[in-house]
Amino acid sequence: MFERHIETAIDIMAPPERVWDILTDFPAYPTWNPFIVSAYGEPVAGAWLEVHLQPPGRRRMMFRPTVLVADENRELRWRGQLLIPGLFDGEHFFRLEERSGTVHLVHGETFSGLLVGLLPGALAATRAGFEAMNAALKKQAEAIS
Repeated sequence: MFERHIETAIDIMAPPERVWDILTDFPAYPTWNPFIVSAYGEPVAGAWLEVHLQPPGRRRMMFRPTVLVADENRELRWRGQLLIPGLFDGEHFFRLEERSGTVHLVHGETFSGLLVGLLPGALAATRAGFEAMNAALKKQAEAIS
């Protein structure tokens, strides 16, 4: 079994409530999010989501993860898998850390499963997608007055 971890971070000049509202407004994702191009469902622990990803330079993918944590203004975390458990699983997370009126967003994913070691190009594209999403979220949150 292989495991890989990707973690990115960005500072956003906005209160955590604003960042959380944007992050959990799934119907608005197509208007601003270059990586998670659409998402359906409710950000509630135990709920199923439908998430459509577009990693840079890669084909669009769809996952149906389960929300593990939805701690308002603090953390959103879900877990999904490709086809069957243990093949290519991912636990995706967003942590919002308040720092003097700003948010330090930590955005990442832990991948595990038999195929993880065979997909280094996909993981590099995923990191680039996380960074693009972070920048777009920052722009969105800081543009609201």
